[in-house]
Amino acid sequence: MPSESVCLRPPQQPEGRMLKGQRPGTDRDLAQSSSPGSPPSTACQGPEKSPVLPCSIPAKLSSGDPQAEARPIAPHPPARPRLERALSLDDKGWRRRRFRGSQEDLAARNGAGPSGASEQRDGPPAPTPALSPPCLSTSLQEIPKCRRGPGSEGGSPSPGGKRLSGVLSGSLDLLPRDELGSARPPRLASLLPPRPPPAMDLDVASDSLRTANKVDADHADYKLRAQTRLVRAHSSLGPGRPRSPLACDSCSLRSAKSAFSLLAPIRTKDVRSRSYLEGSLLASGALLGADELARYFPDRNVALFVATWNMQGQKELPPSLDELLLPAEADYAQDLYVVGVQEGCSDRREWETRLQETLGPHYVLLSSAAHGVLYLSLFIRRDLIWFCSEVECSTVTTRIVSQIKTKGALGVSFTFFGTSFLFITSHFTSGDGKVAERLLDYTRTVQALALPRNVPDTNPYRSSAADVTTRFDEVFWFGDFNFRLSGGRAAVDALLQRGPEADVPALLQYDQLTREMKKGSVFKGFQEPDIHFLPSYKFDLGKDTYDSTSKQRTPSYTDRVLYRSRHKGDICPVKYASCPGIKTSDHRPVYGLFQVKVRPGRDNIPLAAGKFDRELYLIGIKRRISKEIQRQQALKNQNSSTICTVS
Repeated sequence: MPSESVCLRPPQQPEGRMLKGQRPGTDRDLAQSSSPGSPPSTACQGPEKSPVLPCSIPAKLSSGDPQAEARPIAPHPPARPRLERALSLDDKGWRRRRFRGSQEDLAARNGAGPSGASEQRDGPPAPTPALSPPCLSTSLQEIPKCRRGPGSEGGSPSPGGKRLSGVLSGSLDLLPRDELGSARPPRLASLLPPRPPPAMDLDVASDSLRTANKVDADHADYKLRAQTRLVRAHSSLGPGRPRSPLACDSCSLRSAKSAFSLLAPIRTKDVRSRSYLEGSLLASGALLGADELARYFPDRNVALFVATWNMQGQKELPPSLDELLLPAEADYAQDLYVVGVQEGCSDRREWETRLQETLGPHYVLLSSAAHGVLYLSLFIRRDLIWFCSEVECSTVTTRIVSQIKTKGALGVSFTFFGTSFLFITSHFTSGDGKVAERLLDYTRTVQALALPRNVPDTNPYRSSAADVTTRFDEVFWFGDFNFRLSGGRAAVDALLQRGPEADVPALLQYDQLTREMKKGSVFKGFQEPDIHFLPSYKFDLGKDTYDSTSKQRTPSYTDRVLYRSRHKGDICPVKYASCPGIKTSDHRPVYGLFQVKVRPGRDNIPLAAGKFDRELYLIGIKRRISKEIQRQQALKNQNSSTICTVS
């Protein structure tokens, strides 16, 4: 409520008088008008004992109200009128039209005007900015400049009117026509006009109202919206892939569901075309062709893991196989895992489950074969199973008199894109001096393995019926070959006394396999990566010491991984090592990491059609989940005690 002293001020002071259209200079000149164009109030309400004087000076408003405007007063010219630039009718008229502030609206609801007088409004109170329709922005900076309205009369502008002009401009179409030129304060119409609201700018705050503009090609700013769409960049899956024309706009009819997916978008015209041709010669768009290969392997190199381990028939499996399948030296997992086992455990399914559990849900068991106690498991990344042919296997028994097939060979072959693979795991005759028997085992294996059967040979002109290894592009032969170090136990122990820095090249001078390969009597055309690890045979169970029994067997490199390529340079060894941490057998596992070049192929091979061991896959996932729950429970129990709890 204003004080009485304001109303009883002498009217003869010139500072309180203003000409019509004059800009107020001080806070004292600011006054709140009841309505633009209405006759000014001639008296101020005061106490009964006070005389009623004409109020030529409006009540002084708080300087904190930025929306205050000058109230028209009686035309008493000042002694020295201040001349200022005349404003146009539009400026004067529209700047006087404004919405009420929050304080004014509360005062109007209580029946009191801002100057202390009780004023009755004819129409409903003007809504506050918080209750304005959604087409009005609450941010004054985001509202476009006001549109001029005809028929505006002069009036004194105020600083608050400049700020409110943008708010009024956005709501001109919502005001009734009869109020544009009237003296009443502007009010929103109770009903919206039948025509659609005007087009909004791109920086409007109510972006949710623009949903229809995303798919409406006839909209005025549709082209501007289309220019701001994000386009997915080239994927690393293939250098030759065209840029995706699909936008990331999730509401567009032409957009992909996920613009940030690594999966390559598939064009509808490619789906309509019959790109899969029986026997097609590297046709564009073929399932096993160059385009599809470039999507997954731009450099055409596949990461391959090959491991061999003689488990000595132990039922107990190591608590963890991470050291074997996921060595610390490798930053990334491989695309293909091939594990061969000799003298495997009695529960073969448990062994395969442990492999699946270690590799996780990113890999599936493409093939699993067994010959007696020889096991061979082939795991591949689950998104590559569509590019594999049917997996074929064959076995050879080298010890016929044995009821339990402990010695022999097991071969598995398949075609990946246009490259054929052959994996052989063998267990040759044991004994220090039985080199001839081991050479005979090799000869029987290369002649008796009947592969391939149904899958066509990728290069039949370079194949030989007497050697199975010549019928495939890439061949990996691994296992317990039982070739020993012939220098004797004393000589080998002398070289091993140096520990991890043992002279490995000096040990390999006694190696029987290296000697026979140089002669060309075994593993013709095969190579072996450089050896930098200690002999993998023979250890005491659970210890790092070599055979301490009465037999005193000589430590040897019995477990090996060899490779052969039809095209020179297709196989590049990356890592060749053993696993000294796995001590459940008298052999240490040996593994090799390779980079293998893959070529595109023809669509004339019998495909595996995504076959894999689904039951084993689910068991492996469930075990990983249960072990993770047990690990978290163990950590929770470690952090808690009977005295206090550590959170």
